[in-house]
Amino acid sequence: MHEPQQRFTTSPAKRIIIKAGRRGGKTVGIAKRAVQRFLRGRRQLYGAPTDMQVDTFWYEVCQALREPIDAGIFRKDETRHIIERAGTKQRIRAKTCWNANTLRGDFAADLYLDEFQLMAEDKWEEVGAPTLLDNNGDPVLIFTPPSLHSSGVSKARDPRHASKLFTRAQDGELGPWEAIHFSSHANPFISSEALGLLTQDMSLDSYRREIEAIDEEIEQQWLVYGMFNEQVCKIRRFDIPKHWLHYSGHDFGSANPAALFLSQNPGPEEPKSNKGASIRKGDWVIWAEYMPGAGLSVADHVARFKEIAYNKIITRSVGGNVHGEDEIRQAYSAHGWPIQAPKLDKIGPQIDRVIGLHRLGKIHIFDDLHNLLYQMANCLWVIDKDDNRPTSKVDNDARWHLLAAKRYILSDFTPETVRMDAIIVKSTKIKH
Repeated sequence: MHEPQQRFTTSPAKRIIIKAGRRGGKTVGIAKRAVQRFLRGRRQLYGAPTDMQVDTFWYEVCQALREPIDAGIFRKDETRHIIERAGTKQRIRAKTCWNANTLRGDFAADLYLDEFQLMAEDKWEEVGAPTLLDNNGDPVLIFTPPSLHSSGVSKARDPRHASKLFTRAQDGELGPWEAIHFSSHANPFISSEALGLLTQDMSLDSYRREIEAIDEEIEQQWLVYGMFNEQVCKIRRFDIPKHWLHYSGHDFGSANPAALFLSQNPGPEEPKSNKGASIRKGDWVIWAEYMPGAGLSVADHVARFKEIAYNKIITRSVGGNVHGEDEIRQAYSAHGWPIQAPKLDKIGPQIDRVIGLHRLGKIHIFDDLHNLLYQMANCLWVIDKDDNRPTSKVDNDARWHLLAAKRYILSDFTPETVRMDAIIVKSTKIKH
């Protein structure tokens, strides 16, 4: 189990509400908790809106209890999704439930309501809570913040009712509730490839809600890179032509080094993206991200860079602060990867250049670069508390390492002018 699963599986809290990203391991973790409590003689009741969630839960509990079921210690009813010890109240039951009436007449020591955001509010208020009265039972409510799509299939009058309940629990307004939050990234058993496929058709808002499980209401103008037109510029991966101009941007640091690899179409051809939009002359495509974590040397990083950029000529690499990071740039150069300082030395002008490129639709991003897309979806301006308007300062700027790499390289180019001849003449080429 990963750490958040371990936390809610073993939590002694009387009431728990879990806000987590898709494929984060919510249902699997809840199944483990239900089995542990069932084996202590407690009566378990699990409810979810669809057969898919019920089937996931049912599979996990059946696998965990296979040996005592085969030995005849417990009796299993596949039709009704019940595992029980004959002649006792010890039971696990899983059922689909859209409306409150589905749970009426049942009782439990532990109640689990999965995908709670899709259920009608009275599921908990009028029916869920009463099922626990006889045993002073413990509820666990589990949900993912609803996107526009999931809100459309919700049975709730207020599609944000689960989020509001979570906030109240988190703020201590509801008494002995434990509020647990984690993203899809917390699950180490979901591969980067699977996560990329999961997110490739998501908007940045859906990504924040369904993957990061962040659902506070924000204004588009609060996003630093809100000008990014994801409907057109977030695209499926394709093979970058070798004759394009290839670049890399770098953010240094022993703990959180980061790099982006991107290419520019020199024209005159205009290949089509998967959404039918043209990658025009002068447009950029960001095609690789690099976030290896701590523990690698400069030589290790350079070896990785050369693997990523295999068979491409890197026209220029840019990274680090203009002042104060010359030594690290020299170290990379000494290992065969020359990195130049950015032309602009202030964060504000660097960001302005990138925003200008986004405004013109000149930056395309492969939809499987979920770390970069996550940072773009969460990088906000500091909001002035007096008038609730964004300032010109980035909130927690030191956190966004890929975005720093992005502005270092792209701020070298003006949005209004694309001069391929000048770029090539001034380039330092690295061939692999």
